[in-house]
Amino acid sequence: MTGTSRPPFAVAAFPLLALGLAAAALPAHSATRMDFSNEYNASSIHAQGDAWFIERVEALTDGDVDITLHTGGALGFRSGDHFYAVADNAVQIADSLSGTLGGIDPIFLLSSLPFVADDVESAHRLYEIARPEYEEVFEDNDQILLYASPWPASGIWSEGPVTSMAALEDLKIRSYDRNGTATLVNAGASPVKLSWADVVPQLATGGIEAVLTSAEAGANGSFWEHLSDFNAIQYAVPLNMVHMNRDAFEELSEADQQAILQAAEETDAHNWEVVKERVAQNYAELEEHDVSIHDPVPAEFHDSLAQAAQPVVDDWRETTGERATRILEAFHQESGQESGQ
Repeated sequence: MTGTSRPPFAVAAFPLLALGLAAAALPAHSATRMDFSNEYNASSIHAQGDAWFIERVEALTDGDVDITLHTGGALGFRSGDHFYAVADNAVQIADSLSGTLGGIDPIFLLSSLPFVADDVESAHRLYEIARPEYEEVFEDNDQILLYASPWPASGIWSEGPVTSMAALEDLKIRSYDRNGTATLVNAGASPVKLSWADVVPQLATGGIEAVLTSAEAGANGSFWEHLSDFNAIQYAVPLNMVHMNRDAFEELSEADQQAILQAAEETDAHNWEVVKERVAQNYAELEEHDVSIHDPVPAEFHDSLAQAAQPVVDDWRETTGERATRILEAFHQESGQESGQ
C-alpha cells in the first residue's frame, strides 16, 4: 500500500473540531456597555456614590449592564458640558454639579440658593419637593434623572480666618455658580466663577485666594497645600445630579431598565445617609493637616451674609416663576411644621 493511511475516525473528527472552534468563537454573553462621566476624583463622595450605583446595577442585572466610571474629567467633560453630552449620547451617564446647569434652566440653581437649606435634613426635603421639576427638564431633553448626590454644606477655604465681612472685602474667591457669584459680590468680595478642574491651578498661581466649597471638596483637592483655614458658613447643601441618556435606557431590556431604576432609588437613599457622616470624617482629616476649622462662625457674620444673599434668592424666585413660589412655599410650610413654628 502506498501513501499514508489515515485513521478511519479522522475524516469525521475535522467537522466536529471545526464546529467546536466556531462555538468557542461565539461570545457566551454580550453585556451592554456604558460610560459614566464625573469631573471629581475617585475619592470624592460623588464618585464613591457612583461606584456604589454601578455595583448595584451589576448585581441586579447579573452583569447584563457594564458601566465604566471615568473620574477626574477623564473623558474631557466638565459638569457644565454634561447636559448636552448626555443628551447627544456622547456619554451615557453623567454626574453633574447642579448649579452649572443653571443656564439651561434656573431650577438647577435651587439647591445652591444661599442660606435656604443649610443642613442635610432640610436639603433633602427641598430635593424631594423639587424632584418632579428636575425630572421634567431632563425628560424634555431626552434624559432621565437617576439620583441626586448631595455635598456637605459649603464653607469658605482661605489663608487665615474669614469670619467677618471685613475679611471678605475684595477677597479673590472662587464661586461655583451664578448664585454664589452674586452673593459674594453683594458681600464685598471679588468672586471668580470656576469649574472644579480649574480651582487648584488657580490657587497654585495666585489667581484666587479663597474657595467657596465644602470641607469635603477641599480635602479631595488637598487644599491644605495652599490654604490654612476652613470657615463653616453653612452657605448651602448643593446637589450633583446623575442623569442618563433616554435612548440608551430604552434600548435595554425591560428587566434591565427596572434594575437601573431600582439601583438609582437605592443609591439616592444611600447618598443622603452617607453625607450625614461625611463632615466628621472631613474635619478629622483637616485636623490631621493642621487646618484651622471655624465652626460655627460668629452669628453676626452669618446674618450679614444671609442679608447679602436675600436679593439672590428673590431674583431666582422671580426668574423661575410659579415653580419657585410653589416649591419654596411647600418647603417653608414643611419646615415650619417640623420645627413647631
